Amino acid sequence: MTGIVNDPTLKILSYALDGLSVRQKAIANNVANVDTPGYKAERVQFEDQLQAAIRNGGSEGGLPLQTTNARHLGHTAPFEPKGITITQQNNSMRNDGNSVDIDLEMTQLAETTVRFQALSQLAGMKISLLKNVIRESR
Repeated sequence: MTGIVNDPTLKILSYALDGLSVRQKAIANNVANVDTPGYKAERVQFEDQLQAAIRNGGSEGGLPLQTTNARHLGHTAPFEPKGITITQQNNSMRNDGNSVDIDLEMTQLAETTVRFQALSQLAGMKISLLKNVIRESR
């Protein structure tokens, strides 16, 4: 049962969904402040951090190797990526200092929504597959 709970695919999907959720909140905040003088648009990047962790595999800072016995080698602390929010400093688009481009924000919102839906469907399919395996093993 521990193997199912610690499934690396579900962990990766979970981390990606978390990052997309943080991005969606930043985009919503940007849209809400489109008319706020001096507001600087926020951007969230997490893909590079997640890809690096996937590439590193079980090495330090990467996704942990799955261990089912305390005597197994190579167990590392779990990787927990956080979306990195970057505030754009010198990118004013208007005279009032606001850097929100509403067209860009709406495009990024649509892209984030599509990615979130696709990853949610993948997670659902993986969980369904695992449920079927559990059912068949009884």
